[in-house]
Amino acid sequence: MKIGRFEVGGKSRWGVFDVDDGIVIPVKGSIFGDFELEDSSFKIEDVSILTPVVPSKVVCVGLNYRDHAEELKMPIPDEPILFLKPSTSVIGHNSAIIAPSFCNRVDYEAELAIVISKVCKNVSPSEAEDYILGYTCLNDVTERNFQKKDGQWTRAKSFDTFCPIGPWIETELDWRNLKVRAYLNGELKQNSNTNNMIFGVYDIVSFVSKIMTLLPGDVIATGTPPGIGEMKNGDEVVIDIEGIGVLRNYFIKE
Repeated sequence: MKIGRFEVGGKSRWGVFDVDDGIVIPVKGSIFGDFELEDSSFKIEDVSILTPVVPSKVVCVGLNYRDHAEELKMPIPDEPILFLKPSTSVIGHNSAIIAPSFCNRVDYEAELAIVISKVCKNVSPSEAEDYILGYTCLNDVTERNFQKKDGQWTRAKSFDTFCPIGPWIETELDWRNLKVRAYLNGELKQNSNTNNMIFGVYDIVSFVSKIMTLLPGDVIATGTPPGIGEMKNGDEVVIDIEGIGVLRNYFIKE
């Protein structure tokens, strides 16, 4: 099931997206609990797709693909490397990534993202699945020069609009063998598979939950494969993850 948020008539709503029929069906209740489908529907082309959730935080895992570590000639980490992106960096499908004029090199990074369903603290890997609502696409936009200069990643990854998420959450998905791709202006740039992950989804959720409490709607980005690269003014970037869909955004340099 593909669930998310959309806007129609100036009002934001939760809905179930039926991609095959091209419609979104509004829901009654909370996607984090019990809900019912309404009798009405809208054509997807007639609504604005919003961020599928409004997270309190986005937790990210760095260097989590073996092929990416090999590309960078870096050792395989023995535990997940974590950093945060603020909620103010989150934007949705078809929105613009806007970089201030003082940014130099701004890169795309295609990632599978986990969406948390309920309060999650100190869970084991075997329990983690019960705390996952589903999965979505994420672009971990990064100002590469600031990342190198600072030696830590907060400034480079925290600008407003630097965390596109969407277009919806897929609740019925096996994360273990999914193609993860990024296209820049239609050209394939990243092309890997989640089976190249160093740390799997359940281990990541468990690891993070032992550090910080995860809340409903929080997002965990699971790392990017090789092929990251720079965006230029006017570029279109597409994150395509098998079983979920396509997250499309546009890059604007102020």
